[in-house]
Amino acid sequence: MVVLSLALLAGCGGVAADDPMAVVTIQNKGSDTIVNLALAWAEAYQLVNPQVRIAVTGGGSGTGITALINGTVDVANASRQIKDEELLAAQENGIEVRELVIARDAIAIVVHPDNPVDTLTLQQISDIYSGKITDWLEVGGEDRPIVLLSRETNSGTHVYFLEEVIRLGKADDKTLFSPDTLLLPSSEGISTEVRQNPNAIGYDGLGYVTPDMKTLQVGLTPEGPFWSPTAETVNAGQYPIARELYMYLAADVSDAISTYLQWILSPEAQRIVLDLGFIPVGATE
Repeated sequence: MVVLSLALLAGCGGVAADDPMAVVTIQNKGSDTIVNLALAWAEAYQLVNPQVRIAVTGGGSGTGITALINGTVDVANASRQIKDEELLAAQENGIEVRELVIARDAIAIVVHPDNPVDTLTLQQISDIYSGKITDWLEVGGEDRPIVLLSRETNSGTHVYFLEEVIRLGKADDKTLFSPDTLLLPSSEGISTEVRQNPNAIGYDGLGYVTPDMKTLQVGLTPEGPFWSPTAETVNAGQYPIARELYMYLAADVSDAISTYLQWILSPEAQRIVLDLGFIPVGATE
């Protein structure tokens, strides 16, 4: 895989020079974590370049990457890194995949506002989601059963949470989500259930956390320190459940796609990242 940089964003194709009024549509599909950000970018970019339309759909990181492999989208959004087998499938289809980090995100652990628990260690979260801890009383809460909420398996956030939280980043660990985990199709679904169910625990990208949910502080040891998911704690390397967000595309992109991706990394576009609760990858001043 070739890591995409601004220097490599000089596309090979593009709008015909003799047709300056042609309208170009860029197909952008994938991560539901990123979809609202991608939609906001698409709307803002219309004011910058009215000749380019960005068609944005969600469906999950795996869905977007599969569409890129099949050649049915121009840009795939992903909240996880592309897998080796996906890269191989793309190569077999004659597609050289390039990667662009477009923002950073923290995974917030969310519960109902009435839940008295304020902090959890990474190990406790792993034990909760693997089914070793099943009652809130075991982690300092009330004697209530824990209701586990997760994104579906095609979600990049689901994959990241399994590998980095449940398995604690250990490549040889085969721990799985508890079979009692409720799989929900969207970040909004997790948010809605958490607001309604005092026993629930869920995880969501920082951009989907609202004031009517309680966000738990997370630490590495029982003694602490414990950190809230914020731009400051992520950039300082303190909050332990943080990740990069990606766009994937083929090497031979058009001029229109190249120019759009350059704009995404601009201060103007990265301010939208901050406005939506994510963490910019570059300066926004």
